[in-house]
Amino acid sequence: MVLLGIDIGGAQIKAGMVDEKGAILASRTIETPGDLDSFLPALHDAIRWLLEATALPAGVGVGCKGLINPDSTQVEILPGVLHYLEGLRLSDLIGLPLDVPVFADNDARVAMAGEMVWGAARGHSDVVMLTLGMGVGGAVIANGHLLRGHSGMAGHLGHVTIDADGPLCACGNRGCLATAFSARAIEGEAWSAVHRGCASTLTRLFREQPQLATCRTVFQAASEGDELSHAIVSKAIHKLAAAIAGLLHVFDPEIVILGGHVADAGADLLLPLQEEVWNRSRGLLGREVPLVEQQVADKSGIVGAAGLVMAPRE
Repeated sequence: MVLLGIDIGGAQIKAGMVDEKGAILASRTIETPGDLDSFLPALHDAIRWLLEATALPAGVGVGCKGLINPDSTQVEILPGVLHYLEGLRLSDLIGLPLDVPVFADNDARVAMAGEMVWGAARGHSDVVMLTLGMGVGGAVIANGHLLRGHSGMAGHLGHVTIDADGPLCACGNRGCLATAFSARAIEGEAWSAVHRGCASTLTRLFREQPQLATCRTVFQAASEGDELSHAIVSKAIHKLAAAIAGLLHVFDPEIVILGGHVADAGADLLLPLQEEVWNRSRGLLGREVPLVEQQVADKSGIVGAAGLVMAPRE
C-alpha cells in the first residue's frame, strides 16, 4: 500500500509517497507560490511526478497550518502568505485522476497522526503532544481519538495562558505558552540580553554571525556553562513545565510527546523538564508521566500527513 502525504507550509510545500511502514519512497519539495493561480499547477506537477515514480496512492493526507475542518477539508482560517487558501477545500485542490480519499488537518495534529500510526503514541489511548518550533503547536489523543473540539480549536496548546499579564501573542491573547517557550521567544530573550550588554559567550556570535544565533545555539551555550544562556533556558523550561503540569491535570495522559526542532535539544531539555513537571504534578496525579521525544524522525511533515489516512477516527 502506498499513501500520499503533503505538507503545505509558508515557505515550502513537501509531498511524498509513503509505504505502510512509514518509509518515504519518493518525495518532491517546491517553494510555496504566492497566489492560487501558481499554487495549483505547482502542486499538480509535484503530484504527477510522484505518480509516475511510484503508483496511485490508497489515500491522501494533507497537513496545513491554520484552522482546518477535518470533515470537509476546508481551510477555515489561515493568516499569512497562504491566506489565499482560506475558504477552499484541500481535497478539491489535489487533482488526482481517480477518486481517492483525502484527509486534512492542521500541522500539529498531523504530527500526532504520524505518532499514532508509527511512533510514540502507538498503542496509547490518551496522549498530549507539543511541537516546539518557531511557535508552539499541540495535539491531544483522548480515548484513542484525536481531540478536535466543538469548533476545531482543541489542541492549540501553544495558546494556553501561563502569564495573565505577559507579552502580547500573535493570537491576540497575552502570556501564551508560545510567548515564553518557542524558538522565537528564546532567541528574542538572548538577543535582548546581548544588546543590553550582558556578559555572554553568545555576544560575539550574535554580532558577527547573527544567522547562527539560533535557539539551539542558546541551549548549546547553556550546556557549556554560559551563565546568561543557562538563565534564559532555565526560565523557559520553568514556564514550559508549569504549562505541561497544568495539561496533565486536564487530560491525565499516559505520555507527553515533545516534537519540533527545539525538542532536538534532547537531554538538555528533557531531564530538567521531567524533574520540574514531576515536582509540580506528583501531589495530585501521584504518578510520573513520561516525557518522550517524537519517534517519527521525518521533519518534513510528509509521513505525518500520510498517517492521517491510517489514523483512527471517531
